[in-house]
Amino acid sequence: MRSSAPPRGRVLIAAAIIATRVRELAAAVDAAYPDIARPLRLVCVLKGSLIFTADLCRALTVPVEIDTIAVRSYNGAEQPTGDVELVKDVGSSLRDRDVLIVEDIIDTGLTTSFLYEHVARHQPRSLRLVTLLDKPARRVRQVRIDFCGFVIDDHFVVGYGLDHAERWRSLPDLWVMESP
Repeated sequence: MRSSAPPRGRVLIAAAIIATRVRELAAAVDAAYPDIARPLRLVCVLKGSLIFTADLCRALTVPVEIDTIAVRSYNGAEQPTGDVELVKDVGSSLRDRDVLIVEDIIDTGLTTSFLYEHVARHQPRSLRLVTLLDKPARRVRQVRIDFCGFVIDDHFVVGYGLDHAERWRSLPDLWVMESP
């Protein structure tokens, strides 16, 4: 099966609805930074947030710069392992910068908490978080979400950057998988 072929399951959120919501999130982010002096630094959490970050970046009107960070917590599994490992840190200084962490999904909150605390140690001027998906039913650690695309039930989802074992990232819709 090609990685772009749909998995067994159903569409949870169609591409057109995602696109509309990304534009709405961009408008909210723009409004949160009305007089920004330096470009807003988007920190894309690789790999799942890559497509969301690209679409959000194009929809924003405030000036932006993009950096990336990578962590590992799933290791190819459907459930987070509970251990979070920093795989790649940001490549440029975040000190005294307005920073927006761009997440694909917040599940247990463990990875996002780790990321938030790690990025905060870089001493940004301000630090906010945007997520495409929030899955609060599985929350173990509470996190502050400044901008949220969609709140979803406890489903395993793929598409629009989210994957299972590196498959189905390129699907334009978000799918609920029946089984991997």
